[in-house]
Amino acid sequence: MGTPQRVLAPWPLLLLALQLAGASHVIHRSLEAEAAAPPSVPASIVSPLLRTGYHFQPPMNWINDPNAPMYYKGWYHLFYQYNPKGAVWGNIVWAHSVSRDLINWIALEPAIYPSIPSDQYGCWSGSATLLPDGTPAITYTGITRPDVNYQVQNIAFPKNASDPLLREWVKPPELNPIAVPEAGVINATQFRDPTTAWFAGGHWRMLVGGVRGTRGLAFVYRSRDFKRWTRAKHPLHSAMTGMWECPDFFPVAGAGVGNGLDTSERGEKYVLKSSLDLTRYDYYTVGRYDERKDRYVPDNPAGDYRRIRYDYGNFYASKTFYDPAKRRRVLLGWANESDSVPDDKAKGWAGVHAIPRKIWLDPSGKQLLQWPIEEVETLRGKPVTVAGKVLKPGEHFEVTGLATAYQADVEVSFEVSSLDKAEPFDPAYDNDAQKLCGVKGADVKGGVGPFGLWVLASGDLQEKTAVFFRVFKDGYGKPKVLMCTDPTKSSLSPDLYKPTFAGFVDTDISSGKISLRSLIDRSVVESFGAGGKTCILSRVYPSIAIGKDAHLYVFNNGEADVKVSQLSAWDMKKPLMNGA
Repeated sequence: MGTPQRVLAPWPLLLLALQLAGASHVIHRSLEAEAAAPPSVPASIVSPLLRTGYHFQPPMNWINDPNAPMYYKGWYHLFYQYNPKGAVWGNIVWAHSVSRDLINWIALEPAIYPSIPSDQYGCWSGSATLLPDGTPAITYTGITRPDVNYQVQNIAFPKNASDPLLREWVKPPELNPIAVPEAGVINATQFRDPTTAWFAGGHWRMLVGGVRGTRGLAFVYRSRDFKRWTRAKHPLHSAMTGMWECPDFFPVAGAGVGNGLDTSERGEKYVLKSSLDLTRYDYYTVGRYDERKDRYVPDNPAGDYRRIRYDYGNFYASKTFYDPAKRRRVLLGWANESDSVPDDKAKGWAGVHAIPRKIWLDPSGKQLLQWPIEEVETLRGKPVTVAGKVLKPGEHFEVTGLATAYQADVEVSFEVSSLDKAEPFDPAYDNDAQKLCGVKGADVKGGVGPFGLWVLASGDLQEKTAVFFRVFKDGYGKPKVLMCTDPTKSSLSPDLYKPTFAGFVDTDISSGKISLRSLIDRSVVESFGAGGKTCILSRVYPSIAIGKDAHLYVFNNGEADVKVSQLSAWDMKKPLMNGA
């Protein structure tokens, strides 16, 4: 493939803006759908009012995995899998955007694209590592044979490390590829997505995702000079889960400590995350790392069979990086569309990234907490507040006063009058919150809940997306909290994929108190329960509740009274977004 076309606006516009300011994987959509002539699509699907306002995306075309995020010389850099030729997966290059705040973005020209024998058929996902002298290095997966997607690992360095925007990258021919799949040991079609490297015991280490039979694993590669790499005999960790894409491995400080750690610092605990090709979800465990043996052991004895998801919705191929400017670890992830391929072609774009999230270890030490980075609050307009309002069973009220409810940020604290009416929990759903949400949706009246928000709702409530809690009691009488996003009535269009998404919330609700935050952005609803213990991102495409016709409500469909002790809502301004 030749040099990819430019992504950005003309260079003078970029200069003005500057002055003012894996795939890692194959997308499973049928070839028949790709080849079919696009039928007519509902007007709402192609409406510019459904293109997100403040979630990351380029001006047009397909994107997926975030790649190699880093902070360098005062700029945040984000690379991402991008098709410069259309709104479907294919022709993948590394597009490149820069930001001062992770919210306002300026597009540069593609940074990594097929140009050498070891990536001539594709440049898939990878990571960035800052070397001791401050120079960044990018490791990534290249495709050398298109017939079988033969995968190798490559390395690139900045052509000019003094350029803070890192516009150009070189791939030393004497080094590439730095890792190849050994016959009989590594499946060459399932060998990808190198991690940020860390330094320990005189060696650099990085992980590469793979599979052996049905056992997903993280291969360990070591190097003394970051140029020549050797595979360790044993993987860092493995489990019977299928292919591990986009692995991530990083240290965390003590339980409840908000500061992040650089990847090469020693942590009290470590997080190992994998994106499972079989389920299209991201899972992680918290555990211990033995750097002498290069082995990782999850804290939970059930470990890989009781793993936690970053997000229980439409969220995949995530990547974290350490932000030295604010001493935090930041999580980025990709959200695919929930419409059809013909819809995407008609729109001319597909895919967004979640709002960057700060992550840290919960005080329990058992899971991570996630919260939108503080910079997103600079987009807020004037607040609308509600306090002390009680919702009786079956009641709801509209939150009025926002300039627009289709691009908003809502934080609400609930207080349930009593947990006595909580329904008994069926243990058959213990490992399937999503199925439980499908059975006990927002319109199914319960004991304690469902209560929460109707977002992107029409005035007559024909359309609405529900984000809610429902409290059950287990066999020991202990409360069990379900958090759910129910978009089954989000659109009048009958052809959209509208799955319920749900996760259980590991929180003490004995006081009856629980909080919810939802970032509403036209066709994205990104929600955080109980201070970031459970997160759900959903894609929705209203056909009525768009633009000025979108409304926001609080509802209670349970038998117990629910008090809105405090609600604050803001309409959100549109940031600078890659020239779009």
